[in-house]
Amino acid sequence: MNDSPKHTNRLINETSPYLLQHAHNPVDWYPWGEEALEQAKKENKPILLSIGYSACHWCHVMERESFENEEIADIMNSLFVNIKVDREERPDLDEIYMNAVQIMTQHGGWPMTVFLTPDLKPFYGGTYYPPTDSYGRPGFPKVMHAVAEAFNEKNTQVLEQANQLTAQLSRMSNLVDPHEHELTEDMMSKAYQDYRSRFDSHYGGFGNAPKFPPSMGLPFLLRYWHHSDNPNALEMVELTLQKMARGGLYDQLGGGFHRYSTDEKWLVPHFEKMLYDNALLVVAYFETYQATQNTYYRDIATETLDYILREMYDEEMGGFYSTQDADSEGVEGKFFVWEPNDVEDVIGEENAKIFCEYYDITPHGNFEGENILHIQTPPDIFARKIGMDQQELENLLSTSRKKLFEEREKRIKPGLDDKILTSWNGIMIRGMAMGYQITGKSDYLIACEKSAEFILTTLSQENGLLLRTYRSGKSHLNAYLEDYSYFISGLIALYEASFDSKWLREAERLSNIMIDQFGDKNGVGFFFTGKAHETLIVQSKSAYDGATPSGASMAIHCLFRLAKHLDNPVFYEKGIDTLKLYFHQMESTPSGSGQLLCELSFMLSTPKEIAIIGKIDNKKTEEMLTALHTMYIPNKIVGLSDPSDEDRLPLLKSKLRVNGITTAYVCENFTCQTPTTDVEEFVELLKS
Repeated sequence: MNDSPKHTNRLINETSPYLLQHAHNPVDWYPWGEEALEQAKKENKPILLSIGYSACHWCHVMERESFENEEIADIMNSLFVNIKVDREERPDLDEIYMNAVQIMTQHGGWPMTVFLTPDLKPFYGGTYYPPTDSYGRPGFPKVMHAVAEAFNEKNTQVLEQANQLTAQLSRMSNLVDPHEHELTEDMMSKAYQDYRSRFDSHYGGFGNAPKFPPSMGLPFLLRYWHHSDNPNALEMVELTLQKMARGGLYDQLGGGFHRYSTDEKWLVPHFEKMLYDNALLVVAYFETYQATQNTYYRDIATETLDYILREMYDEEMGGFYSTQDADSEGVEGKFFVWEPNDVEDVIGEENAKIFCEYYDITPHGNFEGENILHIQTPPDIFARKIGMDQQELENLLSTSRKKLFEEREKRIKPGLDDKILTSWNGIMIRGMAMGYQITGKSDYLIACEKSAEFILTTLSQENGLLLRTYRSGKSHLNAYLEDYSYFISGLIALYEASFDSKWLREAERLSNIMIDQFGDKNGVGFFFTGKAHETLIVQSKSAYDGATPSGASMAIHCLFRLAKHLDNPVFYEKGIDTLKLYFHQMESTPSGSGQLLCELSFMLSTPKEIAIIGKIDNKKTEEMLTALHTMYIPNKIVGLSDPSDEDRLPLLKSKLRVNGITTAYVCENFTCQTPTTDVEEFVELLKS
């Protein structure tokens, strides 16, 4: 028997798991590059650009239905030059052409299908197309024939439409000079009112189904609560975090969050798990623990980090993987669902009766005849309801979860996209560093340090520039603005967890490269792509905070904090000018400006500059750091120096111990309070 595949295309030479998934399609796929672009120009053929990612359920569906279909592939090959792109490797292409699709259709998503002229200008597009007319959508072959006919027979009109659309994309990217606008506290109040108007007071979150985790909106609302003392802002945060963590969005057995919920109750998720979602939500849960002292939020964040170390981390090299698939054995969610009999077989009839009632596991099911574990009633209320001691209940649930998790590990797992992205590693370093600060768990700090070292060696070029992605021994693609800003934010967080000054020095070096490569020399702000990148049809300055923070908003985050650590007013002014550039965005679309609004909060406050002078392994030092990290102080920087250090960072210079004891300095707005060696007095200074 010959087991070799019938078809193999150019994608076989790529490293991206998503591209490799399509390497044996009968479609004559090209990766994005000169060969494909030259071929389109040579033959004067339109380009069919297909963009997706490895964990995308509907991407898999379209591949099975269309890209593996030889008749459909023949149409694609005869009418178009076909290019397949992994959006996680090429966020620049994804952003440009997703904007185009949203302009044309008023919605977007993946898989994204865009038709381009040979000079890369979009003229038609959409998302998923079925193989035949269905779901209220035209069949893919019908769409392709119509597009090719228009390109060949109405070429003038098509090119005019492409030029108009490209001009509109360019206008979206060219922002006005910001200096006439003043950034005020009123902007934060207006943003809060916008979030409040869309808040779901029953199930948390904002808007209707589908619901996405508001990973940056919640930290903004925490800052607004802290700034205004408005209790409603905190209530919105807490209800949302509780409902997400009790719903099917959260993996009740293994920890970690799925991508988003298809319903308003957070019950039925799209089952893929993304590194970035979990990195961002960890910060939201840890910050809410600090704000409320409710250990529930700390526990959810800790479980999530433990899941990442178990499933999404290369312990040998140090990098964090990108995604876990929604599908296993070709079925979405199959790995995660249960039937009552399966539960009973593992934990016994008596325990199963309680467990199934608690997690709403029923014979008729809540997802395609089976059950997604979720919690309808908090444990204290449920314990009273069934007449059981709460601690006894929680012990039973914990033991049962462990047994069911071990049983689930025997199932065929969802696919893993094991490429390592600089940007997403950066925000996970930040989450892990915060985890170490709050829990003291050394595994988190070790993972941070190994990931940072991996990026600084394996994902760095000889000229000092970063690369975007690594897999199977190959690092490639010039890094984007988000790679620099996310990673720099991780390095700052790693310094504030470990107090090894080399991380802050690397952050400073990379920030100077970021400004040089991506800064607008003729204006303000940062471009998505830099001087080392190829020229595309537009160069964007987008700062939209969607599923992930924009590269620009995280650049502001880094510049503000480094300016304080390093006493660098140039960094601070660059951050303010960039923030002003997005005045209208913060005013008009707060829900897409969560990270920007967090940086606005930092700028409008007088951030606390906390310097501790003492040996890091000293008991008094540890007590001060524990007290500090238990408190919610969102707008702060923290430095620590051993008394013997001669080459101190600017924040720590000229500060001495009092009577040879670990001493804390709390400074604000160019003024330092009286240094203290007393932990309780230190806490009071932080509260003031």
